[in-house]
Amino acid sequence: MALHFDRPEFAVRLARLTDKMREEKLDALLLFAQESMYWLTGYDTFGYCFFQTLVVKSDGTMALLTRSADLRQAKHTSILENVHIWVDRVNADPTVDLRNLLVEMDLLGARIGVEYDTHGMTGRVARMLDAQLTSFGQIVDASYLVSRLRLVKSPAEVAYVERAAVLADDALDAALGLAKPGADEADILAAMQGAVFTGGGDYPANEFIVGSAEDALLCRYKAGRRKLDANDQLTLEWAGTFAHYHAGMMRTVVIGEPSYRHRELYNACFETIQAIETVLKPSYSFGDVFDKHAKIMDERGLSRHRLNACGYSLGARFSPSWMEHQMFHVGNPQAIEPNMSLFVHMIIMDSDTGTAMTLGQTYLTTDDAPRALSRHSLDFINV
Repeated sequence: MALHFDRPEFAVRLARLTDKMREEKLDALLLFAQESMYWLTGYDTFGYCFFQTLVVKSDGTMALLTRSADLRQAKHTSILENVHIWVDRVNADPTVDLRNLLVEMDLLGARIGVEYDTHGMTGRVARMLDAQLTSFGQIVDASYLVSRLRLVKSPAEVAYVERAAVLADDALDAALGLAKPGADEADILAAMQGAVFTGGGDYPANEFIVGSAEDALLCRYKAGRRKLDANDQLTLEWAGTFAHYHAGMMRTVVIGEPSYRHRELYNACFETIQAIETVLKPSYSFGDVFDKHAKIMDERGLSRHRLNACGYSLGARFSPSWMEHQMFHVGNPQAIEPNMSLFVHMIIMDSDTGTAMTLGQTYLTTDDAPRALSRHSLDFINV
């Protein structure tokens, strides 16, 4: 079996989940987020682009409902033994199969939580599910129950995050070995992803971001490549990925002669990330981290150029995003605890002057000061 964790680890996770379910007075939970299924059982697939759900009862009983293409995937990659198949057919409604399965599991009239806020739950599926279950029992939104449990990483998970961080550093080394006037973004991107694969890593949950010149001000991947000019700027955001665990990094590399604005924005990024390290520890919240970011940026007159979030929790994630639910934004009360893997990014996009500057890395929280997982410094990069 292709398990990345031992069975005692999965047993601890199930116990944590069922304890929380009883606390929330849930008789059962319908998991639609692939990362929830992976965390709880090891089940590893991209089959969540179709209907599938993992039913978890408060007594620890589990049953997966999926398509035939994922039967062997579930048997090979997870601890699941109870796998049910819904049949592909014209006008298929797998929520009927789910309702029948819930009846078999003695859940008629039960209080059932559902993971609605996930890419594994389309609007159509939500409507079909609600139509089947509204009169079946008490249905409640439990989108963040497993997500919150996943925030604090076990020692085994920390080891995977640390391995992912090594691969992220390797990817930066590969990029810097190529970044120079005339270099092709395509070659840089291929080298970065290749470094992760060569190191035994995986595809990331979303595309690496690469952009130069005006495209350096974009915060998302887009199609199309160009070659670097003699004086240019190259924004990169990427993640090392190992067993689906991510460690994110972000840099803007200046090619040729940096402008005064590049230096000015870099100083703001560096000062802010240093200040954030003082609150990235227990007794502070995710909201406190954002407040520190906003205060420094706004004092420097950069409120129009910064973003409304400055990072997020990272862990085992699946496409289309490596971002977890818990983000550093205004008012987020989520407490910082030891053994969280948190990506902090400073992103300043000055459209007035066409200048980009970014700086970001992943930290592991401790009982006190956070530990940066990258071997690279946060120095200004000029090639």
